[in-house]
Amino acid sequence: MATTGKRFRSVSKKINHLHRYPVDEAVSLVKETATAKFDESVDVSVRLGVNPRHADQMVRGACSLPHGTGRQVRVVVFAQGDAARAAEEAGAVFVGSDDLVQKIQKEGWLEFDKAVATRNMMGKVGRLGRVLGPRGLMPNPKVGTVVAEDKVGDTVRELMRGKIDFRVEKAGIIHASIGKASMSAEQLGENLVALISTLLRLKPVSAKGTYMRSIAVSSTMGPGVKVDINDAQRAAERT
Repeated sequence: MATTGKRFRSVSKKINHLHRYPVDEAVSLVKETATAKFDESVDVSVRLGVNPRHADQMVRGACSLPHGTGRQVRVVVFAQGDAARAAEEAGAVFVGSDDLVQKIQKEGWLEFDKAVATRNMMGKVGRLGRVLGPRGLMPNPKVGTVVAEDKVGDTVRELMRGKIDFRVEKAGIIHASIGKASMSAEQLGENLVALISTLLRLKPVSAKGTYMRSIAVSSTMGPGVKVDINDAQRAAERT
């Protein structure tokens, strides 16, 4: 029984699945094989030589993509006073304190993509851990979404421009979206290199052996394209 569709099998023939492509060729192939009727996301999977079961080998952080993710990001902010006004001016879709907590807790409102909180608000935001945590929406200082009051505006703008956060999974893999298929190959390539550069900087001191094991990019409905790790690392070192 066939496990893939005719379209998928057709575009897969354009890729040598045993070959590792330079970054620019890999993203060009992803664009070429993104033939769905909607603007597909371009995703990357990076397998790292770490054991996430050990706390000192957990890789987690955030990366500002130079060309954004290609989609509108809705940001809410838990803040008061001047910080709340700065968040509104920066373009947050909703800014509040107890009212925002109640809106999420009692009304089940979750029509946003990112949440930011000032440090003095975390006592209240902590009550939403069971709601926001499983959805990856909980503000966290490790990914830059718990900030000082004077940093709120800048943080909101960064997130709206395409700042992404990531966390290594149990299998040692990082999954992230680096843009849309409608973006240029150059833009997607630079976004990918920015992510690789960030991952290299976050290499745990305790990680032994080869740190970056494999990199693959794909569109939402397209086949995976393996990336030449050495080419990606050289590009990252130049940034």
